[in-house]
Amino acid sequence: MNLIQIDIIEALKSIFLYNPKAPLIFTRFFFWAFFAFVLLGYSLVYKNKNRSIRAGYLFVLSVFFYYKSSGFFFFLMLFSIVLDYFVGKWIYHSQNQTHRKFLLAMSVIINMSVLAYFKYSYFFIDSINTLFDTHFVVVNHLAQAANSVAGTHFDIDRILLPVGISFYTFQTISYSVDVYRRDTEPVKNLIDYGFFVSFFPQLVAGPIMRASGFIKQIYTDFSVSKVEFGWAIFMILKGLIKKIFIGDYIAVNFVDRIFSAPLTYTGFENLMALFGYSLQVYVDFSGYTDIAIGVALLMGFRLPQNFNSPYKAKNVSDFWRRWHMSLSSWLKDYLYIPIGGNRSGSVFSYVSLVILLAIVVLLVGNFILIPVFAVVILSFAILMRFFPGFKRNVDTNINLMLTMLLGGLWHGASLNFIIWGGLNGIGLVIYKFWRKISPWEAYNNWAATIWKIAVTFTFITFTRIFFRAESMAIVKDMLHQIGSAFKISVIPEVLVAYKWVFLIMLLGFITHWLSYKFKQKIEDWFVATPIWVKAIIATVVVVLVYQSISSDMQAFIYFQF
Repeated sequence: MNLIQIDIIEALKSIFLYNPKAPLIFTRFFFWAFFAFVLLGYSLVYKNKNRSIRAGYLFVLSVFFYYKSSGFFFFLMLFSIVLDYFVGKWIYHSQNQTHRKFLLAMSVIINMSVLAYFKYSYFFIDSINTLFDTHFVVVNHLAQAANSVAGTHFDIDRILLPVGISFYTFQTISYSVDVYRRDTEPVKNLIDYGFFVSFFPQLVAGPIMRASGFIKQIYTDFSVSKVEFGWAIFMILKGLIKKIFIGDYIAVNFVDRIFSAPLTYTGFENLMALFGYSLQVYVDFSGYTDIAIGVALLMGFRLPQNFNSPYKAKNVSDFWRRWHMSLSSWLKDYLYIPIGGNRSGSVFSYVSLVILLAIVVLLVGNFILIPVFAVVILSFAILMRFFPGFKRNVDTNINLMLTMLLGGLWHGASLNFIIWGGLNGIGLVIYKFWRKISPWEAYNNWAATIWKIAVTFTFITFTRIFFRAESMAIVKDMLHQIGSAFKISVIPEVLVAYKWVFLIMLLGFITHWLSYKFKQKIEDWFVATPIWVKAIIATVVVVLVYQSISSDMQAFIYFQF
């Protein structure tokens, strides 16, 4: 083979084979070449009266996208698609309520078991070893089976988390539940269902789509108005600015450095890293969502809003109505309300809380917590028995607390995530009581609004230390530096040393806190401009954004969940 043939083969490999060092993400140039190819083919099928041809085309390319993002884990997604398509079909056509419940339970158990295998195997093995003084090691049984059957050479000593598994698992479960509740009819065929689950713009990090809101779009005519086209381009450019120009820059040049070694930095730098991470996680995740919404709209599909200026929230409850809205509403509709909502605690609520406390004991690795928790539970039980008002308060708030704790556990089997979820749950419960007695709750003048936003944002930022830190040791080190090594005298020096980081952080916060009316004017102006103006603006933005890259492309934060 000559050099030209070798170069061609290597180029084809880079195009069609998965590269774990360069997974396909929105910010890579390869993605935009891929999307251009998608649109080229889509222009040939989007008007076809047989909607399944359009769905099938996008389904195949979505599977390829997932393969390029996560390797052979696409087989796992296909398994989930086949399973829940037929389960949904059987549930819908069955008239036997017991049979329908069994099928729904089967869907939930299988999907959650697969999710638990990948997300929590290390936790389960470590817990067993701790409890019984055993020495089990994690073995990737799926990789082992693939090696035996297909002669592959996958690593069996590690279990890697498939990108986006939590998102598409929640999506398939909600489909089965919606069909069971008869809130939606099942899709017409397997291809349509596969498209619904795998649609590549939202596949690996949401927003989580509901069957009732998306499936009907599969069977409607393609339609994108001139205004919608302009808005889609605006959303894509906004997402790129958020993710690369703001998020990646402050992460690489400041936030990641502080969190990796907090004791080598002053308390002021640690505090600024916390606020920087609050900005980073927002622009990173909402930037992904903006791009996903824009890309999907160019193909005629409307994805749900996932963020609504969450740092404008005046309280913790308001924050969770604005942040990751598709997950918040999913937890509300498929967990919080079914287990009782704010009406009363159920047996499931209390059993789940005990299980969560047991998980905390295992994560801490200190069994002295067992009698401590036992005393706390017994004390609560006695108070609830003799004081109806106390029982009523516990009953109406336990499901809220449980939902937030499970939301933390959803992010991973880590004590940090459970503390993060617990703190947010406590914040929600405290606010429920505070708003009833606060003399300032009704005040909404500019000073009161600023104060409420500042307090809420500071609280949310504080909880993020548990979300971002890789261990409790990092948390302790950061809190120690902030509390005892603040060093006010070095603040001017730090501001100068990291001037570009702080200027970009300031830009990010200012643009976030701008009024809705002002933002809408900018958006409307862009949408109204001629196509050639949009092209010039897009070119300038892309050049500036990609010029700001100071290291390799950073994966989106929520890919790890």
